[in-house]
Amino acid sequence: MTSIAGIVIALVLLMALAWRGVSVLLLAPLMALLAVLFSPDTPLLASYTQVFMKALGGFVVAFFPLFLLGAVFGKLMEDSGAARVIAHGIVRGLGSSRAVLAIVLACAVLTYGGVSLFVVAFAVYPIAAALFRQANLPKRLIPGTIALGAFTFTMTALPGTPAIQNAIPMPYFGTTPFAAPGLGLIGGAVMLVLGVLWLTRRAASARSRGEGYGDSDDEPVPTATATADFSSGAFVRAIAPVVLVIALNYLLATWLLPALDTRYLAQAVYGATSIDAVRGIWAVIVALAAATVLLVILQRHALTGLAKTLDQGASSSVLPLLNTASQVGFGAVIASLAGFALLRDAVLAIAPDNPLVSMSIAVNILAGITGSASGGMSIALQTLGDTWLAMGQAAGISPELLHRVTAIATGGLDALPHNGAVITLLSICGLTHRQSYVDILVVAVLFPLLALAVVVTLGSAFGSF
Repeated sequence: MTSIAGIVIALVLLMALAWRGVSVLLLAPLMALLAVLFSPDTPLLASYTQVFMKALGGFVVAFFPLFLLGAVFGKLMEDSGAARVIAHGIVRGLGSSRAVLAIVLACAVLTYGGVSLFVVAFAVYPIAAALFRQANLPKRLIPGTIALGAFTFTMTALPGTPAIQNAIPMPYFGTTPFAAPGLGLIGGAVMLVLGVLWLTRRAASARSRGEGYGDSDDEPVPTATATADFSSGAFVRAIAPVVLVIALNYLLATWLLPALDTRYLAQAVYGATSIDAVRGIWAVIVALAAATVLLVILQRHALTGLAKTLDQGASSSVLPLLNTASQVGFGAVIASLAGFALLRDAVLAIAPDNPLVSMSIAVNILAGITGSASGGMSIALQTLGDTWLAMGQAAGISPELLHRVTAIATGGLDALPHNGAVITLLSICGLTHRQSYVDILVVAVLFPLLALAVVVTLGSAFGSF
């Protein structure tokens, strides 16, 4: 029982101290070692060097290219102005009468194309502020609108998204970014339609009460926006790399890579693996790399400080990578403790004949505790991924369905108030939790949970499609 108490205390402290702003790089190993102290028969230093660090290193080895390329691509989209051009083009096409839908779709296109949600928030907010002011809609609705487009269906549900939340399950289940595409589209549609309806109704209600944009002062729109080229040609150049990410990702994962002669992967020097285990990761790496090259070529006139942009993008990938990897290490240590077996059995007993249910609950709870979709998923898969895969195979549930449910499950409780992306978004918008969190809660927590329930129900009844 003391081992279980240590695990619970470590998880609670991890959440509480992360809420207070303590770095996960410090928290994850300290909380892991705290949990070990409650298991007297478990060696402390060995748990750190042989379990925690081994799991951390394994995650870095597997996913460093995705974090690096994603961060560099996002920084290039930001510094070249391409992200603003895309957002401006979509907003201009839909008009101020559809302000909510325009901003949601602008964010969705950018995040689905591989641009970091933080870059999207910075790029889209000035446009959203001007559009909402023009349409006389409350500024307090902007965070929920951006969150719907950037934090939900494009992050977890849409097939092919290069988001890390869609990439992490691939090595565990031997899947590709396009796993269970039909169910992903259904889950994404639930989030998008309900979210837009909610925000539109909130806007209409505010308008009927005579509530306008508000008196708050906005941050000035970046100077580059005033001189940026928003012509149709500029829009095509800006969106071409985004389209390339999606198209090349699909072609590689589905057709090109499986057609190659990759029997050499069975050799020990290459990890004694197969193309099915790595094609998902390979597809995203090549797609992001090719899109980055295309972006540099098309936007070379705007990237006056290319070396600096590349350096800043590469540097910005390190902290998110190590934060998530540290949480993987934490999960590995927890899984090694004697008390974890009891907790694991309790989770799996929730629905012993349907691992989709226990997976959904466990991933959501861990994402909520850590305040991180990728962190919660990583801990869950590190501790129970093999078990869920075996249970799924025994129950006739495809790995593709396990992948999609796992990915969608990360996008629920992760957006609780202590989530870093939520805090950053509110800071960018100059608003508080009190002013805007209700809408974030509905569109980024409640509706994704409903979408997850729909996908689990359909997947349990009809399988993967």
